[in-house]
Amino acid sequence: MAVDAAATHVRGGQGAVATALYLPNVLFAIDGTDYLAETSPSVFQHYWSLGIEEQFYLFWPALLALGFWLCRRSERRLLWVTAALTLASFLACVLWMGVSPSWTFFSLPTRAWELGAGALTAFLLRTGAAWLRRPATGLLSWVGMAALVVTALLYDASTPFPGYTAALPVAATVLLLVGGTAPGNLHLNRLLSLQPCQFIGAISYSLYLVHWPLQVIPQVAVGQDEPLSLGVRLLLGAVAIPLAWLLYRVVERPVIGWHVLRERTPLLTGAAAAAASLSLIATAGAVHLGTAQQDTATDRTAEETDGLTAEPAGTGFVPANLQPSLEEADSDNPTIYDDGCHRSQASTDSSGCQIGDDPDAPLVFLFGDSHAASWYPALAQLAQEGKIRLDTNTKSSCPSADLPLLLDGLAYTQCDQWREGVLERIGDEDPDLVLLANYGAAEPELEGGADDFAAQWQSGMESTVEAVDGPEVAVLADVPHRAETPAVCLSDDLEDAGRCAAPVSSAFSPDIIRAERAAADATGARYLDLTPYLCNDETCPMIIGNTLVYRDGHHLTATFSAKLAPPLWEQISPALG
Repeated sequence: MAVDAAATHVRGGQGAVATALYLPNVLFAIDGTDYLAETSPSVFQHYWSLGIEEQFYLFWPALLALGFWLCRRSERRLLWVTAALTLASFLACVLWMGVSPSWTFFSLPTRAWELGAGALTAFLLRTGAAWLRRPATGLLSWVGMAALVVTALLYDASTPFPGYTAALPVAATVLLLVGGTAPGNLHLNRLLSLQPCQFIGAISYSLYLVHWPLQVIPQVAVGQDEPLSLGVRLLLGAVAIPLAWLLYRVVERPVIGWHVLRERTPLLTGAAAAAASLSLIATAGAVHLGTAQQDTATDRTAEETDGLTAEPAGTGFVPANLQPSLEEADSDNPTIYDDGCHRSQASTDSSGCQIGDDPDAPLVFLFGDSHAASWYPALAQLAQEGKIRLDTNTKSSCPSADLPLLLDGLAYTQCDQWREGVLERIGDEDPDLVLLANYGAAEPELEGGADDFAAQWQSGMESTVEAVDGPEVAVLADVPHRAETPAVCLSDDLEDAGRCAAPVSSAFSPDIIRAERAAADATGARYLDLTPYLCNDETCPMIIGNTLVYRDGHHLTATFSAKLAPPLWEQISPALG
């Protein structure tokens, strides 16, 4: 079993058990899942909202009953209690965002206010206020729809959510509901009653169930290092509609109309639901235990990797003391991924992050995409040793090379803004060294096409180096790349790690190497190359000593990167004077 598939099954087993217990949101909160940025999500991750709903339905009636008793059966007083609980939940959501975004996103106490808003809407409609019966009130539904459209257009991965920003879509939904109850024809009801809208509404729950697995499973199949294109993701979304309709017709409607349950007591229906959940828990638990017990290493150990030497032979098997293990490989990221210093695609924040306590140590700017981020652990080690101060400036899919990039077919303006901001800060901070590192072999999409990408890459590199006025600049040669994630290959035959080593002849892009060398020569920048510590004359091993070198097809593990600190220091120290 391939390791990433096994890991997916393990996470899937845990997610299935948690979902059957109506606790998936708690599992993802404990795991610290970032719902909006997760690169390898669980196939059950979208059930977080179902967990919150079921937990709400479990506690809310009891709270209402208790409140109704304490309020001496006064509906007006109960309204104020409901409003107070909803407000408390909203304040917790806003305030807790700065403490734990994951728990704020996934926990019931911080999301209950959204359902509480629905309860307050129900209270409002029960009052029968005169303004609710006016035809003009129907215009509120159009305002609500407009607010939802604004949310869809303006909110992106950089929008803090839930927090206060969640108030807009919730308020918009309330306006839709209130406006829809007004008499007359000024509301949206006629539009929403059209057959296509009714069709989507009918299959909405089934669509909710199937759309997420269709997005996640194909991505796992091809590997996380090969993101699905926007066109493919849209096609998978379209496929979800007929699949949801089939589920609605064959499962959802027949079960709802099942006379065996409809004509029996609620106790029997509840018992049947509990039995189904227990069956799912047992099945998922068995899958989880089975995949967790699969071997992902031999019973032999390898010599621990201390100082690295040039021309590494590599370890010919998967050692029991492998660091990180194959299961942990895809999450062995630099810490800047967790603390937000590595900027997302949507971000334009060019403020950077600095580490290093010695004010007299030379200042080094790391500048580039995720491949630059791969060098962070090595540079951070040097900063901790007091040899440098490090200013990190890395952003996903955004090289430091000055190129007119496209992202999903649109101009990647966030990259341009971020790059310009970093260059401006370099002028202000005047570092001792600017270290450029990028994934040029990826050949990103360019505006106007790329008939000769290597030439454009060279021109973009030269443009960036020339924009750095004063500080020394060094171009860091890229690391080897291969199509298959190493952990997948290694898990297929634990005794023969050598067959997974990337041949030198195919591990690099010669045109990009020549372009970067030429750009360095033309601008007077230094060209630094640590390839001798990654490859021998013939291959680039996947395991050196007891250390796994790559977390995917072209990113170093944070563990191995940190071990490159000494040879990296040998190469950058001459540039620091």
